[in-house]
Amino acid sequence: PTSMSSLKLLNQEAEHAKRFIALAMNINAAKGLQEVLKTNLGPKGTLKMLVGGAGDVKLTKDGKTLLHEMQIQNPTAALIARTATAQDDVCGDGTTSTVIFIGELLKQAERHLSEGVHPRVICDGFDIAKKEALQFLEQRKIKVGNIDRESLNCVSRTALRTKLHEELADHIGDVCVDAVLCINDKESEVPIDLYMVEIMHMQHKNDLSSRLVKGLVLDHGARHPDMPKFVKNAHILVLNVDLEFTRSEVSSNFFYSNADQREKLVESERKVVDEKVKKIIEFKRKVCDGNDNSFVLINQKGIDPLSLDMLAKQGILGLRRCKRRNMERLAKACGGEAVNSVDDLDASYLGFAGRVYEETLGEEKYTFVEECKNPHSCTVLIKGPNKHTIEQIKDAVRDGLRAVKNTIEDDCLIPGAGSFEVALSQFLKEHSKSVQGRAKLGVQAFAEALLVIPKTLASNAGQDAMDALINVQDAQMSGLVAGIDMGSGEACSPEDIGVFDNYRVKKQTLQSAGIIASQLILVDEIMRAGVAAGKRG
Repeated sequence: PTSMSSLKLLNQEAEHAKRFIALAMNINAAKGLQEVLKTNLGPKGTLKMLVGGAGDVKLTKDGKTLLHEMQIQNPTAALIARTATAQDDVCGDGTTSTVIFIGELLKQAERHLSEGVHPRVICDGFDIAKKEALQFLEQRKIKVGNIDRESLNCVSRTALRTKLHEELADHIGDVCVDAVLCINDKESEVPIDLYMVEIMHMQHKNDLSSRLVKGLVLDHGARHPDMPKFVKNAHILVLNVDLEFTRSEVSSNFFYSNADQREKLVESERKVVDEKVKKIIEFKRKVCDGNDNSFVLINQKGIDPLSLDMLAKQGILGLRRCKRRNMERLAKACGGEAVNSVDDLDASYLGFAGRVYEETLGEEKYTFVEECKNPHSCTVLIKGPNKHTIEQIKDAVRDGLRAVKNTIEDDCLIPGAGSFEVALSQFLKEHSKSVQGRAKLGVQAFAEALLVIPKTLASNAGQDAMDALINVQDAQMSGLVAGIDMGSGEACSPEDIGVFDNYRVKKQTLQSAGIIASQLILVDEIMRAGVAAGKRG
């Protein structure tokens, strides 16, 4: 054919795949990815073990982590993996479902395409189905406007059980709900900022000792041996001031002709720092004399040894080089505000914490700031016996926090356990009868593809996929909202067992999967550039 030869003229080395071969390549890539991730779906999914080039081991069943870490060579598969990453960025969950759903959409489309149906017809069907699906999703919302703590717990548990074992998932689920409720300031109408939750890990004890600290955990301790290790009723001053001699920003030289002049220079440099420290000490005396309150200074910049010594003599606990992010968190957690100069210090700038203490773990020191009065920032403290457990919990906590945040922002839920997919599939099959022309084939393919999620959920739980699906379909025919019970493979009510999904996760999955599948079906040529001339010899 002419197009083939014209391409060869332009570049002899180019690899070139024509229509059906191109389509087959795309569909196989999607199927391959789907096969890899299929076994991970749902609370009964299996784990994958990733071994890095340096021999580091990662155990995970989080779709995004897997797709990130796997080295994907195939361009089509990389495209699908990117959709999953986008899904994770937007909603924090639903990555595995998206990839499986895209794979299944292409599988269903392949049946029709092999019988000579034009790809454009199928895509039109997908578009119609997608629009209908999004409208149907609006009708399936439940608990609109009355999201209570229990609902949030159910959502975070549902999200986390697909990533951690059940006992730990329930425990971390509660931690995530408490963390989001702590930072959610209902009066101020500000969107929830998940950066106000610090995620800190300590490698000791076991995974169930992970907990929520209603305050802050800093990953460094006091730098002076005489400073107190434990203080009660602490006034907290958050500073952003250099308490050490700083070099000038422009390069400056100082020429001296005798030793006295140098002495004077050193003295005046020291004096500048001492003045600042004295002001802080005076302020401490003003606030703390006559009561048993103690004083904690947390500085974003450095504090030199001499200044530390002056502070220690006054019984002030001084921490230096605190992270920029933690300054915001401290102000939110303890009250008060961060101060940029030591002049005009006022008691209103101070935060308050019931206890500030230091814990040492091996070489590392951690400082806990706890028992704050009305904290709007908190720390999820993750503990685990080894590195990969901590990593696994870390990924899960991130997703759990996002799930709770999504629920509060959506103000509604969708019943889980595969019930939404089964109901939508039934609805689209009915709807396809009213679609004119061949586009109904696309709608039917979309409806069939949706069933892959409940089928996979059931087969991962060791049940017979077809039996479980038919049980649910029968139950839904009789007008119930029914999902799959993982334990028995029978139909059950998702609301009764507390399995809910996020509205925006479903919405994003339906949108992105439909679009990517359509794009891949419409590809009819794949050209890969040839080898560079230099490499031929």
